[in-house]
Amino acid sequence: MSRFKRGAHADSRAGFRQQKEECPVPNGLLKAARKSGQLNLSGRGLTEVPPSVWRLNLDTPPEAQQNLSFGAEDRWWEQTDLTKLLLSSNKLQTLSEDIHDNQLSLLPDSIGDLEQLQKLILSHNKLTELPPGLWRLTNLRCLHLQQNMIAQISPDLGKLVNLDDLDLSNNHLTDIPESLANLKSLVKLNLSCNKIKSLPRAISEMKNLRMLDCSRNQMESIPSVLAQMDSLEQLCLRHNKLQYLPELPCCKALKELHCGNNQISVLEPEHLKHLSALSFLELRDNKVKSLPEDITLLQGLERLDLTNNEISSLPSELGTLPKLKSLALEGNPLRGIRRELLTKGTGEFMKYLRSRIQEQPDGGLKEEPKTAMTFPSQAKVNLHAIKTLKTLDYSEKQEASIPDEVFDAVDESPVSTVNFSRNQLTAVPNRIMELKDTLADVNLGFNKLTTIPKNFSQLNHLVHIDFRNNLLISLPMELEGLTMLQSIILSFNRFKSFPEVLYHISSLETILISSNQVGGIDPIKIQTLNRLSTLDLSNNDIMQVPPELGNCTSLRALMLDGNPFRNPRAAILSKGTDAILEYLRSRIPM
Repeated sequence: MSRFKRGAHADSRAGFRQQKEECPVPNGLLKAARKSGQLNLSGRGLTEVPPSVWRLNLDTPPEAQQNLSFGAEDRWWEQTDLTKLLLSSNKLQTLSEDIHDNQLSLLPDSIGDLEQLQKLILSHNKLTELPPGLWRLTNLRCLHLQQNMIAQISPDLGKLVNLDDLDLSNNHLTDIPESLANLKSLVKLNLSCNKIKSLPRAISEMKNLRMLDCSRNQMESIPSVLAQMDSLEQLCLRHNKLQYLPELPCCKALKELHCGNNQISVLEPEHLKHLSALSFLELRDNKVKSLPEDITLLQGLERLDLTNNEISSLPSELGTLPKLKSLALEGNPLRGIRRELLTKGTGEFMKYLRSRIQEQPDGGLKEEPKTAMTFPSQAKVNLHAIKTLKTLDYSEKQEASIPDEVFDAVDESPVSTVNFSRNQLTAVPNRIMELKDTLADVNLGFNKLTTIPKNFSQLNHLVHIDFRNNLLISLPMELEGLTMLQSIILSFNRFKSFPEVLYHISSLETILISSNQVGGIDPIKIQTLNRLSTLDLSNNDIMQVPPELGNCTSLRALMLDGNPFRNPRAAILSKGTDAILEYLRSRIPM
């Protein structure tokens, strides 16, 4: 019986060994590769590269578990890094993302032999050029080349006619080949963070393109033919040299237009009249001086970001936009508008603007536009807002918790905005985490929050956070995981020190932390936030402004009024941000 039991035990292990033998890459081959640094997997019928290959020099090998003699052949820890991997004559349809974040400076031309490859991710390497063989991969659907050192793309790029996702961001490109127009299937194109001065006119032939990101380039204008891109929904032009909004006379599908950090000073009616379907217009960090009365042409507008411009007054007609739910005006020299009005939220501010509309010459009042659909005020959940506007709005209810039926109403809709402001919440609703894959904007202002949970960092697609008018005294360090966060509003809370985690979120562009009890700021750490353009520290307890703060040259708006420090004096503060920074730099000890 004992032999039988041992036999049964052996059979079990034999089954395990049989499973190992079915692995397309035998352990002996991997062991040899750890010594030579070369691995030939050609002609093995692979449909994917096994994880054990990518982790060849990371995982502890099986031989480490054996009773070894520590001879030259057994020193598994004396490995050679894998430098050569042959994958030709297989059936690969994708390469694992583990190939990115390496030090690749050159690709072999034989990569073109992977004829069935559909996904290739080579991001975060040191590639300076691409081999001709790459353009033979005509079955590619996804090609990611971001964060490399590529200065030029061959016109042969146009041969990859099945591409639907192309990322060329964060390279050294100065232009894009006309052959890009051949990519008729392309849905997403990222050209951000290059040195591109203009787009080829032929780009208009990409009729299926939905998202085009040209942020952080050197473009001074956008070709009007861009309007012929029938499917374009999102156009990002931030951090360029634009002086006007692009004229897009036929771009009926466009929902989001991002033009922040440019040189736009004037908004003309001809730039607005074709944007009636636009839901989000971002013009932050420009030089806009005024809005035209024709702003009412933007009948579909839901969010308008005018942060950090030179706007001194607003047309009352702005209050009649029927769908506007979010209006950002921080950092503008608005006159005749009380500061507290700006802190009451968009809804109240819109009511104020409408109240200013004077009677018409015929004695009648200007009629507010009627929305296409109205809902009973007592309805708890606005299904239209969820389905059409991607907004979950349960604000101004003065309730202590968010009912489950509110979250249940979302079903599988992709919600990008949540507004739970003006309630009596003492904690962040747990079920908000269910929206983590799509949520970009959260408004929890005017509640009674005392803490923010650590798992709030799971909402890693967040771009905007509004925590104003709560009872917060700190933020968890875990929030540094919000790597896409651009703005955070913490005004009217109980912070006694500047939240340490904010120094670690490098994507931040706006920090509003006025009307707290903050005693100081670290000028060296704040300089690491090289995208920070707005910093509002007004109405705090700052006794001394560190001169080194003047080295934060990215700042376009620095608010310090209402603090007990003596210098800089009010006369300097009244001259604006540039004067403040110049004064502070002059005080830095030599």
